Amino acid sequence: MDRRVFIGRVAGGVLAAPLATRAQTPAMPVIGFLSSVSPAQWSPFVAAFRQGLNEAGYVEGKNVAIEFLWAEGQFDRLPALAADLVSRHVAIIVATGGSLSGLAAKAATSTIPIVFGTGGDPVEQGLVPSLGRPGGNATGVSIFTSDLMTKRLELLHELVPTATEIALVVNPNSEAAELEMRKAQQQVRSYGQRIRVLRASTEQEIDAAFATFAQLRPGGLIIAPNPVLNARREQFVALAARYSVPAIYEGRESAAAGGLMSYGPSLADAYRQVGIYTGRILKGAKPADLPVLQPTKFELVINLKTAKALGLTIPQPLLLRADEVIR
Repeated sequence: MDRRVFIGRVAGGVLAAPLATRAQTPAMPVIGFLSSVSPAQWSPFVAAFRQGLNEAGYVEGKNVAIEFLWAEGQFDRLPALAADLVSRHVAIIVATGGSLSGLAAKAATSTIPIVFGTGGDPVEQGLVPSLGRPGGNATGVSIFTSDLMTKRLELLHELVPTATEIALVVNPNSEAAELEMRKAQQQVRSYGQRIRVLRASTEQEIDAAFATFAQLRPGGLIIAPNPVLNARREQFVALAARYSVPAIYEGRESAAAGGLMSYGPSLADAYRQVGIYTGRILKGAKPADLPVLQPTKFELVINLKTAKALGLTIPQPLLLRADEVIR
């Protein structure tokens, strides 16, 4: 055999070996991330989700890819977006921003694993038959934010005990709105107060709702827990300051943005847990075997800068119970 031909064949074999090995490398798994809100509004929680993924051993772009689809507050888009992810043959669907994302994912597939993040009771919402034994292809994290309505009103009453009327902003498109209104009405009645419900979800509706404050002059304000309303925290904080109304919110992100007070579980930690569960399932765990996680710690955050701007003195017992005081 010609020496040059022999060397060429050997070199070709050496070069071909890595190419063949590369061709046999398994494709990088793809996570389909489905959310009812917009990316700009949800960026802190996406960062927390990535942190949880990292803790589980997955780094985006290195050993996992993520396809993000956002409904931007248009809930009727969720079924089509979920179907789109299924058609892309993603390895897992992460459904966040409330129960509607999870329900859309469940309706689109019974085989692709689903990890949801929701604020209500996932059993009542129809996401799982049991918290401890989810069964099927879905599990996730529930922060039960609607169940904390009574506690938030209690804290607001402690802050402004002489208020005769409290305003409650709810998203009329939320499946939890009716429950939230009933709980609020029952609670304020025990304080001898009245509740005024303002229904709003868009930027324009929220502005219009606050425009009524000049006539109502409520002594306090509570923003119902809802992904769409949470995503508009800066607007709520600015309007509460403009109308000089003491307000309580769901998560510390609102207090950090200038809101007066917040009470609830850590949303960032909840999304970190969603990331961890996603990583565990990518490694082979079955959603049916992973119980739905619930928060164990709740944070009371008070912004003293905002209290001073409103001319409010925070009662000392309330300050002492705060997990964080922003000065």
